[in-house]
Amino acid sequence: MSSRLSRRRILRGLAFGASTALLGCDRVGRNLSFRELVLTSGERLAYRLHRLIGSNALAREYEPSQLSPIFRANGNTTARSTDYQAHVSEGFSNWRLRVDGLVKQPGDFSLAELRSYPARTQITRHDCVEGWSAIGKWTGIPLALLLDEVQLNDEARYIVFHCADDFQGKPYYESIDLVAAFHPQTILAYGMNDGDLPTAHGAPIRLRVERQLGYKQAKFVMRIEAVASLSDIGKGRGGYWEDVGFYEWYAGI
Repeated sequence: MSSRLSRRRILRGLAFGASTALLGCDRVGRNLSFRELVLTSGERLAYRLHRLIGSNALAREYEPSQLSPIFRANGNTTARSTDYQAHVSEGFSNWRLRVDGLVKQPGDFSLAELRSYPARTQITRHDCVEGWSAIGKWTGIPLALLLDEVQLNDEARYIVFHCADDFQGKPYYESIDLVAAFHPQTILAYGMNDGDLPTAHGAPIRLRVERQLGYKQAKFVMRIEAVASLSDIGKGRGGYWEDVGFYEWYAGI
């Protein structure tokens, strides 16, 4: 494990005494399934620490001169499905992002429509759980704008990202809570380093949730679903790697 993960463990310990009463202070924390299903390990402490810091505390942003000359592609470098490969061959002209679940106005959004919204550009560091980091420039639509467009129902507690790629035949997915979803640096990136998002990095859009580890940055996103509970998705642990027992759900840094 990298020293970064060791620092995370130290921070978890420091957070324990100061944050015992914090869980339950926001909309997500009041959900019983969230406390019992997801935060049943030491990740509870990392979650509490971030809530103590503040829901809108920003990850560090860098100068253009600090961009990494090489930015490795984490996870899969393409999606094998015939539908996705057809979208690639068409330049994503017929691709649509489906946004549904516990929303009042579900919709399908083209890449051009997503680009028409006010964009955010940020230069941030990607921290992989495997121990490497790289600094990249990301441009995309703030997820909050899209969620405001479809209007979440009151029961919504999580946002789930369903992806085109798979591992050993199992579809990749990830999830975040509403605090992370509405964070100002959480974007659906369609641009990287002043160009279109490359296929290897998740074209046409990928999630950037900058205060969490790299495996949370879902690539090849095809559908976004608002749900009340994670228990009926996959094996109920909130993501592909979480379901197979490799990594934890919150992955805060």
